[in-house]
Amino acid sequence: MALSQQRQEKNKQNFFLENELTPQYAVANEVMQLFAPSNNLSIESKMGVQTDTLVDDFLSAINTNSDINFNDLVETFADSQVPINPTNFDSYLDYLANNVINHSIHTSSPRFIGHMTSALPCFVRPIAKLMTAMNQNVVKIETAKAFSPYERQALAMMHRLIYNFPNEFYSEHIQNSQSTLGILVSGGTAANIIALWCARNKSLGAKNSFAGVEKEGLAAALDYYGYQGAVVIGSELMHYSFDKAADLLGIGTHSLIKIPTNANNQVDLPALRQAVADCHAKNLHIIAIAGVAGTTDSGNIDSLLDIAEIAQAANVHFHVDAAWGGPLIFSEQHRQKLVGIECADSVTIDGHKQLYLPMGIGMVFMREPYLASSIEKNASYTMRKGSFDLGKRALEGSRAGMALFLHAGLHLIGLKGYEFLIDAGIEKTQYMAAQITTMSEFELLSQPDINLLLYRYIPESLRELAVKKQLTETDNQQINIFNERLQKTQRQAGRTFISRTTKTITYLEKETSVTALRAVIANPLTTKDDIDAVLNDQIQIALDLSISDSLEPTQSRA
Repeated sequence: MALSQQRQEKNKQNFFLENELTPQYAVANEVMQLFAPSNNLSIESKMGVQTDTLVDDFLSAINTNSDINFNDLVETFADSQVPINPTNFDSYLDYLANNVINHSIHTSSPRFIGHMTSALPCFVRPIAKLMTAMNQNVVKIETAKAFSPYERQALAMMHRLIYNFPNEFYSEHIQNSQSTLGILVSGGTAANIIALWCARNKSLGAKNSFAGVEKEGLAAALDYYGYQGAVVIGSELMHYSFDKAADLLGIGTHSLIKIPTNANNQVDLPALRQAVADCHAKNLHIIAIAGVAGTTDSGNIDSLLDIAEIAQAANVHFHVDAAWGGPLIFSEQHRQKLVGIECADSVTIDGHKQLYLPMGIGMVFMREPYLASSIEKNASYTMRKGSFDLGKRALEGSRAGMALFLHAGLHLIGLKGYEFLIDAGIEKTQYMAAQITTMSEFELLSQPDINLLLYRYIPESLRELAVKKQLTETDNQQINIFNERLQKTQRQAGRTFISRTTKTITYLEKETSVTALRAVIANPLTTKDDIDAVLNDQIQIALDLSISDSLEPTQSRA
């Protein structure tokens, strides 16, 4: 037995001898069993067998949801009392199975194609166990010695795919404590906030006797630089995280200028140029111009190269929110859709989306490796100035070693593996769009740019008018109501799942807001047969709703 293990055994025995006769002994003994490394292996092994069975059952489910009413489910969690004594693990696992697991969403189901959450590769589960057991805190090297350079390496790999700088650049910056090629955060929202935070601090930084916005605040910074206000400009389809960023950075959501989009859901470039000119005329400081690479509604990608030229001409920070579409950088066939992303000053990519990693991995990348120094914070006990600590240039403090999943994915799936996943998702989306165009029950609302798809169900009485593009406002309202009912009924039934959103379309030369069914085809397990099953399920649900509507007056008269 190793010396350290012998010492642990002796300490544990001393603890029990000293406390055996106290009233708390039973509880102490039970709790200590959960922590003692030499004893808990058999306990953990037993727990692992039990949880593995639940995991296997959960992941093998084809249905997307249970059919329990949500209000009834909520009542299950009404008790706010903490148990006085430790609960038996078997009992707690039964509680989880009956109340939580059985009524959780099967996001890995091949027929769950309505949200940006998918099946995970099998290596995630054992690596999650390893990461949890190691419990590294990547805020500083004193709690994450190897994980700190390990994380920087994974981020540099992604940075290279985006910007493709020469070897010399990465040799200089990959492990340079003064450089930051990327920051790993909890998700795309935090990544977008950090990007705009960096842009604000750099553009309103210290100058002469002025200490900068970081120290003196936004009002003082605008006054010093002679601006009447500050704004961020981007598409009206920007993610809601930009509203959060505008709030947190002190400019207010009214200073988030949202530019209309064209028929392809891309930012209208003439309107964008005019907005920039108007801001200059009003003496407003433009913190950043944001481009979207994969809108959350429809998956469309802004003309990034054109936006980059506009931003460069205005000397403004150019940020690309590529949380969804960013992984197209892996695909030779589809990468050209992101042309211009290499000009961005910062880029957001979300790992839990099309990198097929678990929740909790977002990334923001910087073209200029010293940009993040504008947000650096230090403390005497941690994240000291000049140190290698990753937490000094991040929004979050303590955080887990989630880079383990990113690094593993880049190696175990690889460049060609990710290319296959991206290409396959887009190909299946094109199949679904083609199927919809052949089915009289549905109307395709826009051609997919990548792997999001918008369409709607048309009740039989209105199909001829829909084909002729002669639907009135009243007709469209009727269709909206029906599609909302269809989507809610499909979700409750739990056999298949499609989400919904709203989209502005033109009927009779008038803009009309319609309720759209939204498909997200990213799950590698989803087949063309699954897509057909989803559409056929919607047709059957719609038929049942129509029959129910036709019977309702008769039943009420009875």
